[in-house]
Amino acid sequence: MDATEPIVLVIAGRLTSADVPRLCEELTARLHGTGAAEAICDVGGLGPPDLVAVDALARLQLTARRHGCRVRLRGAGRELRLLLDLVGLLGLAAGGLPGPVQEPPTSDDGEHH
Repeated sequence: MDATEPIVLVIAGRLTSADVPRLCEELTARLHGTGAAEAICDVGGLGPPDLVAVDALARLQLTARRHGCRVRLRGAGRELRLLLDLVGLLGLAAGGLPGPVQEPPTSDDGEHH
């Protein structure tokens, strides 16, 4: 794998606490020896955001950092972005440190005021 090619980890469904170590192990295995600079967590199919999902993303972020990699989220809905912002994970990325980076919202974001 080319070191410039990101690793993509698809996270779908509702997560349980038991899923978190498995996801971290999967990311570790996929990053091992690749030299990838970025891991994309595709969370478009993630169930309703909750603290287990936040815990999973925080731990995936730490796992990626251990491999010299940063995490970027793909498909994060408004509720997940708000929850991540509430716990400070989006603010960390805004500071330029490796961490979850939010893609710009799309027109089908579903956000209504």
